[in-house]
Amino acid sequence: MKVKMILPALTEAESPFWRPIKYSLFPPLGLATLASYLSPDDEIDLQDQHVEVLDLTDDPDLVIIQVYITNAYRAYKIADHYKSKGAYVLLGGLHVTSLPEEAAPHADSIFIGPGEETFPQFLRDFKNKVPKKVYRSGIRTLDKIPPVRRDLIKRNRYLVPNSIVVSRGCPHHCNFCYKDAFFEGGKSFYTQAVDDALTEIDRLPGRHLYFLDDHLLGNAKFASQLFEGMKGMNRVFQGAATIDSILKGNLIEKAAEAGLRSVFVGFETFDPANLKQSNKKQNLEKDYVKAVNRLHSLGIMINGSFVFGLDEDNKDVFRRTVDWGVKNSITTSTYHVLTPYPGTRLFKDMEEQGRILTRNWNLYDTRNVVYKTTNLTADELKNGYNWAYKEFYSWSNIFRSSLNHESNKHKLKHLFYSGGWKKFEPVWNFLIKTKGLNNMLPLLESILAKVNVKENKKVSDMSKISDDSILLNY
Repeated sequence: MKVKMILPALTEAESPFWRPIKYSLFPPLGLATLASYLSPDDEIDLQDQHVEVLDLTDDPDLVIIQVYITNAYRAYKIADHYKSKGAYVLLGGLHVTSLPEEAAPHADSIFIGPGEETFPQFLRDFKNKVPKKVYRSGIRTLDKIPPVRRDLIKRNRYLVPNSIVVSRGCPHHCNFCYKDAFFEGGKSFYTQAVDDALTEIDRLPGRHLYFLDDHLLGNAKFASQLFEGMKGMNRVFQGAATIDSILKGNLIEKAAEAGLRSVFVGFETFDPANLKQSNKKQNLEKDYVKAVNRLHSLGIMINGSFVFGLDEDNKDVFRRTVDWGVKNSITTSTYHVLTPYPGTRLFKDMEEQGRILTRNWNLYDTRNVVYKTTNLTADELKNGYNWAYKEFYSWSNIFRSSLNHESNKHKLKHLFYSGGWKKFEPVWNFLIKTKGLNNMLPLLESILAKVNVKENKKVSDMSKISDDSILLNY
């Protein structure tokens, strides 16, 4: 059987502000995971439109398309094209789960929720010529899933080909998060067996890993055993965690000992009322600065996530957020305009209040204002968002933030990582066009090398958090 698997490009790919490097980081791991359930005899073509031109002249028997909100219209067009050619078309992903009625006319079968259970079921039905129109995930487990088909991934086109996911979902339920709808009707957070995760890590060449899990530290027992098993593997890795998990116990120290060198942290907002509005309980009454200092004491760089446009935000929020990030040496910042994704509690609330301005999904990219704002006008929100990015990544602020670190090595790491990410776009574009992006991995690994941080007053103060907090003297 000829199988075509497609990740259509997000609509941002057509924007003059699109950064090709941002969408050349990770391969389509979800599709490569589903491919592992196909027969070894099947002829599989996995295409990612972010890094290659789609070939639409072929005639596959089965077409599988992953749909996000800002590639939905493009995905539907591709699906219609292949349906007209007689292929059997499957649609799945976050957007299909949120709006199945919208997606269904463009597909022969749609998938609601994760596919580890439903995709093998579909393949059996398809073989027996009795496929269903809708497959809905109910059983949630990662036990005995086959190895990801990494042979289908074009490694040289990605900066981080060694992406990996060892869990699904998140233990928290923020009102603006897309994932809650995706995992509705079953477990919303579950992990692999530790041994299976370690086996998958062993399959990956080189040193660098990027855990794409929504919350790598979400299950403390699993994470602790994973990090214990990774010690001695000589890996450097990046992942995501919450403020609460960074402050609690000594799990973050175990992660650092195993090779964690950079972490994505959802700070989102400094306003308690905004946190309550967002149901972000894991951040309430937590000391952001203490969490930042703890990460710095371990030589871990920080990618901070911040949301603008929550109801309590005013005109000062942009300046305050940027100043805080620079003062506290946040290595990189990711800013978002609040976006009420369909299927979320936020969307339902705003819809009931008559605040949704458009259902043009191409605009739901966290850069455009698609709802009625409160304290800020739409123009103030959009302009403030643009200003924040420009200001945070100005050379003066990059240097100022870098110099706040204790060790010279950490200062240089910060400077190269932050400056390299935002200030060398022509170099990134050249590497992408020449398919040499993967050659930058040794440099990335070097920047992520361990930092020796001496204990100082800030670090000593943090010993109150956990008796084991500073056992690792980086």
